[in-house]
Amino acid sequence: MSNELEAFVEYISVTRALSQKSVQAYQSDLESMERSLGKSLLHVDSKAILNYLSQYENKRTLNRKLSSVNAFFDFCYSSNFIESKTKLKQAKIPKLLPKFLSFNEIQHSLELIDRSSLIGLRDYALILFLYATGARISECLELRREDIDGEWLHILHAKGEKERIVPIAPIAKEAIDVYLGQLGSENNFVWANYKGDKLSRISAYKITKKYLGVSPHVLRHSYATSLISGGADLRVVQELLGHASLLSTQIYTHIQKQELKDTVEVCHPMAKERV
Repeated sequence: MSNELEAFVEYISVTRALSQKSVQAYQSDLESMERSLGKSLLHVDSKAILNYLSQYENKRTLNRKLSSVNAFFDFCYSSNFIESKTKLKQAKIPKLLPKFLSFNEIQHSLELIDRSSLIGLRDYALILFLYATGARISECLELRREDIDGEWLHILHAKGEKERIVPIAPIAKEAIDVYLGQLGSENNFVWANYKGDKLSRISAYKITKKYLGVSPHVLRHSYATSLISGGADLRVVQELLGHASLLSTQIYTHIQKQELKDTVEVCHPMAKERV
Protein backbone atom coordinates (compact mmCIF):
# COMPACT_ATOMS: atom_id res chain seq x y z
CA MET A 1 0.00 0.00 0.00
CA SER A 2 1.40 3.40 -0.97
CA ASN A 3 1.96 6.06 1.70
CA GLU A 4 -0.79 8.21 0.17
CA LEU A 5 -3.29 5.35 0.22
CA GLU A 6 -2.36 4.51 3.81
CA ALA A 7 -3.02 8.16 4.77
CA PHE A 8 -6.37 8.05 2.94
CA VAL A 9 -7.46 4.89 4.76
CA GLU A 10 -6.55 6.49 8.09
CA TYR A 11 -8.51 9.62 7.12
CA ILE A 12 -11.74 7.79 6.26
CA SER A 13 -11.38 5.52 9.30
CA VAL A 14 -10.59 8.15 11.94
CA THR A 15 -11.51 11.62 10.71
CA ARG A 16 -14.59 10.69 8.69
CA ALA A 17 -15.41 7.70 10.93
CA LEU A 18 -16.84 5.61 8.09
CA SER A 19 -18.09 2.14 8.88
CA GLN A 20 -15.61 -0.73 8.80
CA LYS A 21 -17.41 -2.16 5.78
CA SER A 22 -17.08 1.12 3.85
CA VAL A 23 -13.39 1.48 4.75
CA GLN A 24 -12.71 -2.08 3.62
CA ALA A 25 -14.49 -1.46 0.31
CA TYR A 26 -12.45 1.68 -0.42
CA GLN A 27 -9.21 0.01 0.61
CA SER A 28 -9.88 -3.14 -1.41
CA ASP A 29 -10.73 -1.18 -4.58
CA LEU A 30 -7.69 1.08 -4.38
CA GLU A 31 -5.20 -1.54 -3.24
CA SER A 32 -6.14 -3.89 -6.09
CA MET A 33 -5.64 -1.04 -8.57
CA GLU A 34 -2.23 -0.16 -7.15
CA ARG A 35 -1.14 -3.80 -7.30
CA SER A 36 -2.28 -4.22 -10.89
CA LEU A 37 -0.77 -0.92 -12.07
CA GLY A 38 2.42 -1.44 -10.07
CA LYS A 39 2.57 2.00 -8.48
CA SER A 40 0.66 4.63 -6.51
CA LEU A 41 -2.39 5.95 -8.33
CA LEU A 42 -0.89 9.44 -8.03
CA HIS A 43 1.85 8.36 -10.43
CA VAL A 44 -0.53 6.86 -13.01
CA ASP A 45 -2.33 8.95 -15.61
CA SER A 46 -6.13 8.92 -15.88
CA LYS A 47 -6.04 7.04 -19.19
CA ALA A 48 -4.22 4.09 -17.58
CA ILE A 49 -6.71 4.00 -14.69
CA LEU A 50 -9.69 4.05 -17.07
CA ASN A 51 -8.06 1.36 -19.20
CA TYR A 52 -7.67 -0.83 -16.11
CA LEU A 53 -11.30 -0.20 -15.05
CA SER A 54 -12.62 -1.04 -18.53
CA GLN A 55 -12.53 -4.73 -17.53
CA TYR A 56 -15.66 -4.16 -15.42
CA GLU A 57 -18.67 -4.55 -17.70
CA ASN A 58 -21.18 -4.01 -14.90
CA LYS A 59 -21.63 -0.25 -14.80
CA ARG A 60 -22.65 -0.18 -11.15
CA THR A 61 -19.45 -2.00 -10.17
CA LEU A 62 -17.47 0.33 -12.42
CA ASN A 63 -19.03 3.43 -10.85
CA ARG A 64 -18.31 2.18 -7.35
CA LYS A 65 -14.63 1.81 -8.19
CA LEU A 66 -14.60 5.22 -9.89
CA SER A 67 -16.11 6.70 -6.72
CA SER A 68 -13.28 5.16 -4.71
CA VAL A 69 -10.69 6.68 -7.05
CA ASN A 70 -12.35 10.12 -7.00
CA ALA A 71 -12.60 10.09 -3.20
CA PHE A 72 -8.90 9.24 -3.02
CA PHE A 73 -7.97 12.04 -5.43
CA ASP A 74 -10.12 14.54 -3.49
CA PHE A 75 -8.28 13.63 -0.31
CA CYS A 76 -4.88 13.91 -2.00
CA TYR A 77 -5.74 17.34 -3.42
CA SER A 78 -6.99 18.68 -0.06
CA SER A 79 -3.85 17.26 1.59
CA ASN A 80 -1.60 18.98 -1.00
CA PHE A 81 -0.28 15.65 -2.31
CA ILE A 82 -1.22 16.79 -5.82
CA GLU A 83 -1.46 20.27 -7.32
CA SER A 84 -4.55 19.86 -9.49
CA LYS A 85 -7.86 18.21 -8.76
CA THR A 86 -8.65 15.09 -10.80
CA LYS A 87 -12.18 13.74 -11.25
CA LEU A 88 -13.02 10.75 -13.43
CA LYS A 89 -16.44 10.82 -15.06
CA GLN A 90 -18.81 8.05 -14.07
CA ALA A 91 -20.66 5.79 -16.50
CA LYS A 92 -24.29 6.55 -17.24
CA ILE A 93 -26.71 3.99 -15.87
CA PRO A 94 -30.21 3.88 -17.37
CA LYS A 95 -32.86 4.56 -14.75
CA LEU A 96 -34.94 1.51 -13.97
CA LEU A 97 -38.59 2.11 -13.20
CA PRO A 98 -39.56 0.71 -9.79
CA LYS A 99 -41.34 -2.62 -9.86
CA PHE A 100 -44.81 -2.57 -8.29
CA LEU A 101 -47.92 -4.68 -7.89
CA SER A 102 -51.50 -3.58 -8.47
CA PHE A 103 -54.07 -3.72 -5.69
CA ASN A 104 -55.84 -6.57 -7.50
CA GLU A 105 -52.63 -8.61 -7.64
CA ILE A 106 -52.04 -8.10 -3.92
CA GLN A 107 -55.65 -8.82 -3.06
CA HIS A 108 -55.61 -12.06 -5.07
CA SER A 109 -52.48 -13.25 -3.23
CA LEU A 110 -53.97 -12.38 0.15
CA GLU A 111 -56.89 -14.70 -0.57
CA LEU A 112 -54.43 -17.61 -0.75
CA ILE A 113 -53.27 -17.18 2.86
CA ASP A 114 -54.68 -19.66 5.37
CA ARG A 115 -55.68 -17.49 8.34
CA SER A 116 -56.64 -20.38 10.60
CA SER A 117 -53.20 -20.25 12.28
CA LEU A 118 -51.25 -17.52 14.05
CA ILE A 119 -48.56 -17.62 11.32
CA GLY A 120 -51.23 -17.18 8.64
CA LEU A 121 -52.76 -14.24 10.51
CA ARG A 122 -49.30 -12.68 10.83
CA ASP A 123 -48.45 -13.12 7.13
CA TYR A 124 -51.80 -11.65 6.08
CA ALA A 125 -51.46 -8.67 8.43
CA LEU A 126 -47.82 -8.07 7.48
CA ILE A 127 -48.51 -7.86 3.75
CA LEU A 128 -51.50 -5.58 4.32
CA PHE A 129 -49.44 -3.40 6.67
CA LEU A 130 -46.58 -2.96 4.17
CA TYR A 131 -48.96 -2.05 1.36
CA ALA A 132 -51.13 0.19 3.56
CA THR A 133 -48.28 2.25 5.05
CA GLY A 134 -45.37 2.17 2.58
CA ALA A 135 -43.03 1.55 5.52
CA ARG A 136 -39.51 0.32 4.90
CA ILE A 137 -39.01 -3.26 6.03
CA SER A 138 -36.42 -2.08 8.58
CA GLU A 139 -39.04 0.28 10.06
CA CYS A 140 -41.66 -2.46 9.99
CA LEU A 141 -39.55 -4.97 11.91
CA GLU A 142 -38.74 -2.44 14.66
CA LEU A 143 -42.43 -1.67 15.16
CA ARG A 144 -43.67 -1.90 18.75
CA ARG A 145 -47.25 -2.06 19.93
CA GLU A 146 -47.19 1.50 21.27
CA ASP A 147 -46.16 2.79 17.84
CA ILE A 148 -49.69 2.10 16.61
CA ASP A 149 -52.14 4.68 17.90
CA GLY A 150 -55.61 3.97 16.60
CA GLU A 151 -55.40 4.21 12.82
CA TRP A 152 -52.11 6.11 12.95
CA LEU A 153 -48.60 4.71 12.78
CA HIS A 154 -45.70 6.48 14.51
CA ILE A 155 -42.50 5.50 12.71
CA LEU A 156 -39.79 6.19 15.26
CA HIS A 157 -37.07 4.08 13.71
CA ALA A 158 -37.02 5.77 10.32
CA LYS A 159 -33.99 6.13 8.07
CA GLY A 160 -31.91 9.06 9.26
CA GLU A 161 -33.54 8.92 12.71
CA LYS A 162 -36.47 11.06 11.51
CA GLU A 163 -39.94 10.49 12.91
CA ARG A 164 -43.05 10.53 10.78
CA ILE A 165 -46.74 9.72 11.25
CA VAL A 166 -48.62 7.70 8.64
CA PRO A 167 -52.30 6.71 8.55
CA ILE A 168 -53.14 3.00 8.40
CA ALA A 169 -56.05 1.78 6.29
CA PRO A 170 -58.83 0.31 8.48
CA ILE A 171 -58.60 -3.13 6.82
CA ALA A 172 -54.90 -3.33 7.68
CA LYS A 173 -55.47 -2.11 11.23
CA GLU A 174 -58.20 -4.73 11.71
CA ALA A 175 -55.90 -7.50 10.45
CA ILE A 176 -53.14 -6.37 12.83
CA ASP A 177 -55.57 -6.30 15.78
CA VAL A 178 -56.77 -9.85 15.04
CA TYR A 179 -53.17 -11.07 14.76
CA LEU A 180 -52.02 -9.33 17.95
CA GLY A 181 -55.04 -10.70 19.79
CA GLN A 182 -53.83 -14.21 19.00
CA LEU A 183 -50.15 -13.40 19.60
CA GLY A 184 -50.61 -12.38 23.22
CA SER A 185 -48.86 -9.61 25.08
CA GLU A 186 -45.53 -11.26 25.97
CA ASN A 187 -43.65 -9.72 23.03
CA ASN A 188 -43.69 -5.95 22.64
CA PHE A 189 -42.58 -6.17 19.01
CA VAL A 190 -45.53 -6.39 16.63
CA TRP A 191 -44.02 -8.89 14.19
CA ALA A 192 -42.83 -12.15 15.75
CA ASN A 193 -41.57 -15.49 14.45
CA TYR A 194 -42.96 -18.88 15.46
CA LYS A 195 -40.81 -18.84 18.62
CA GLY A 196 -42.18 -15.48 19.70
CA ASP A 197 -38.94 -13.61 18.97
CA LYS A 198 -38.73 -10.52 16.78
CA LEU A 199 -39.21 -11.37 13.10
CA SER A 200 -35.99 -11.20 11.05
CA ARG A 201 -35.48 -9.44 7.72
CA ILE A 202 -34.89 -12.75 5.91
CA SER A 203 -38.14 -14.17 7.33
CA ALA A 204 -40.09 -11.11 6.16
CA TYR A 205 -38.53 -11.52 2.71
CA LYS A 206 -39.59 -15.19 2.61
CA ILE A 207 -43.18 -14.22 3.50
CA THR A 208 -43.66 -11.70 0.69
CA LYS A 209 -41.73 -13.92 -1.73
CA LYS A 210 -43.95 -16.89 -0.90
CA TYR A 211 -47.26 -15.14 -1.52
CA LEU A 212 -46.37 -12.31 -3.91
CA GLY A 213 -43.14 -13.42 -5.55
CA VAL A 214 -41.45 -10.12 -4.66
CA SER A 215 -39.37 -8.53 -1.90
CA PRO A 216 -41.01 -6.42 0.84
CA HIS A 217 -39.63 -3.25 -0.78
CA VAL A 218 -41.85 -3.80 -3.83
CA LEU A 219 -44.86 -3.23 -1.56
CA ARG A 220 -43.41 0.19 -0.65
CA HIS A 221 -43.20 0.97 -4.37
CA SER A 222 -46.74 -0.35 -4.82
CA TYR A 223 -47.98 1.95 -2.03
CA ALA A 224 -46.42 5.01 -3.67
CA THR A 225 -47.63 3.99 -7.13
CA SER A 226 -51.21 3.58 -5.90
CA LEU A 227 -51.13 7.03 -4.30
CA ILE A 228 -49.75 8.73 -7.40
CA SER A 229 -52.23 6.91 -9.64
CA GLY A 230 -55.03 8.07 -7.36
CA GLY A 231 -53.98 11.70 -7.79
CA ALA A 232 -51.92 12.28 -4.63
CA ASP A 233 -49.61 15.28 -4.58
CA LEU A 234 -45.95 14.35 -4.98
CA ARG A 235 -44.93 16.27 -1.84
CA VAL A 236 -47.54 14.43 0.22
CA VAL A 237 -46.16 11.12 -1.05
CA GLN A 238 -42.66 12.35 -0.17
CA GLU A 239 -43.74 12.98 3.42
CA LEU A 240 -45.54 9.65 3.72
CA LEU A 241 -42.53 7.74 2.42
CA GLY A 242 -40.10 9.69 4.59
CA HIS A 243 -37.94 10.79 1.66
CA ALA A 244 -35.49 13.54 2.61
CA SER A 245 -35.50 14.88 -0.94
CA LEU A 246 -38.28 15.23 -3.49
CA LEU A 247 -35.85 13.85 -6.06
CA SER A 248 -36.22 10.42 -4.45
CA THR A 249 -40.00 10.59 -4.89
CA GLN A 250 -39.88 11.74 -8.49
CA ILE A 251 -39.13 8.22 -9.71
CA TYR A 252 -42.88 7.66 -9.48
CA THR A 253 -43.82 10.47 -11.89
CA HIS A 254 -43.47 7.98 -14.75
CA ILE A 255 -46.86 6.67 -13.66
CA GLN A 256 -48.54 10.02 -14.27
CA LYS A 257 -46.82 10.41 -17.64
CA GLN A 258 -47.80 6.92 -18.77
CA GLU A 259 -51.41 7.45 -17.71
CA LEU A 260 -51.56 10.74 -19.62
CA LYS A 261 -50.11 9.01 -22.69
CA ASP A 262 -52.60 6.12 -22.41
CA THR A 263 -55.50 8.57 -22.07
CA VAL A 264 -54.46 10.49 -25.19
CA GLU A 265 -54.02 7.29 -27.19
CA VAL A 266 -57.50 6.10 -26.23
CA CYS A 267 -59.42 9.37 -26.35
CA HIS A 268 -57.83 11.69 -28.92
CA PRO A 269 -59.05 11.22 -32.53
CA MET A 270 -55.57 11.85 -33.97
CA ALA A 271 -53.77 9.38 -31.70
CA LYS A 272 -54.22 6.46 -34.09
CA GLU A 273 -53.82 8.44 -37.30
CA ARG A 274 -50.72 7.83 -39.39
CA VAL A 275 -49.24 10.06 -42.09
